[in-house]
Amino acid sequence: MNMPWFRHRGPTLELQQLQRRDQLAEPAALGLCPLPTQRVVVLDLETSGLDMRRDIVLSIGAVVIDQGGIQLGDQFESTLLRPAQKVSESVLIHGIAPSELETGEDPAEALLDLMEFVGDSPILAFHAGFDQRMLTRALKQTLGYKLRHPFIDVAELAPMLCPDNRPRQNGLDDWCTHFGLQVLQRHHASADALATAELALILFSKAHRQGLDSLDAINQRLANWRKRQQAQFM
Repeated sequence: MNMPWFRHRGPTLELQQLQRRDQLAEPAALGLCPLPTQRVVVLDLETSGLDMRRDIVLSIGAVVIDQGGIQLGDQFESTLLRPAQKVSESVLIHGIAPSELETGEDPAEALLDLMEFVGDSPILAFHAGFDQRMLTRALKQTLGYKLRHPFIDVAELAPMLCPDNRPRQNGLDDWCTHFGLQVLQRHHASADALATAELALILFSKAHRQGLDSLDAINQRLANWRKRQQAQFM
């Protein structure tokens, strides 16, 4: 039987949860592993709103890219227990019913499951800065865990690799339409993660043709691309 473990600071976790948290894998640095053999976790979060200081994570979806393809048998999906969540404009967009939030998974258990699923892999997301900050805050508040995994933003990767052949807008829907990807459902964490993964595979192929054969090489190119983008507005 697990007894609650009380700490002077941070969240209250049971002993088993503390043990699981402390056994989470350390993130691997972006290395020179060839893209076809690189395991990457593609993440999407649905949240109560867009305020990264006040809004909360409601649901999580993630899929794995490994061995050059999407591993459909290796997916993660969870709706978190949020019984006090009010129906907001964002909630209406992603369509998570209050009844789902009232019967969701314990946030600590869901976030531990997620990080065990992620392992030491880097994370991809569309508009990754938002997902990274929301997940970082959720992990700190719920588990007392500091997220250190590297994130790569597919919303930056796409225009960098396709400077002369890109849609007018830079949203996930725009890029999926641009490449003819069929998206069965949007504003659903698992469906958006899958769509982002399909887009990422197309972009990885383009990266390979441009001589970028690892996430480290892609990340270095992205850093230079960001500097050029910023210089244009200075």
